[in-house]
Amino acid sequence: MGLIEQVFSLVFGSGRNVLRDTAEVFRPNAEAQARREHDRYGASLSQFAAEFHAPQRGWFDRLMDALNRVPRPAMALGTLALFVAAMVDPVWFSERMEGLALVPEPLWWLLGAIVSFYFGARHQAKGQEFRRDLANRVAVAAPDMPRRADIMPAEPEPTGPVQADGNAALEEWQRLRRGG
Repeated sequence: MGLIEQVFSLVFGSGRNVLRDTAEVFRPNAEAQARREHDRYGASLSQFAAEFHAPQRGWFDRLMDALNRVPRPAMALGTLALFVAAMVDPVWFSERMEGLALVPEPLWWLLGAIVSFYFGARHQAKGQEFRRDLANRVAVAAPDMPRRADIMPAEPEPTGPVQADGNAALEEWQRLRRGG
């Protein structure tokens, strides 16, 4: 029994599995690898949720946001409805189009300006809100981020003219710049 015990303790170690430890040098432990991947995936989801978590807003802000989302779908669906109306009742549709043809051109320009300003202002407001939110998040994360100078050295500024080294396009460009 003593010999068998010595062989097993040599192979499996005292309380350790030498075969498993040796195998893990060549192939990672699947269970431990799954746990690491799960933890990494959970951490990335947590970071993503923290980055895109919208602040709590009141009912009025949510209502206004909902109303601001109505015009684009309404115009798209209204245009499709015009096509359906033209096919279902062409006489009714032509009467309405005759009425639109009587609208003076300056009124069309005014409508175009109003629609353009509406969508332009909304685009600008949403863009500014996004940039402000991004700047706030960068300001919060900035102390933890390494500086560029810590990561890679600065590139030296070129001191002389660029060497062409057999580049025909660059040689021709340099010749044209010299005026010859």
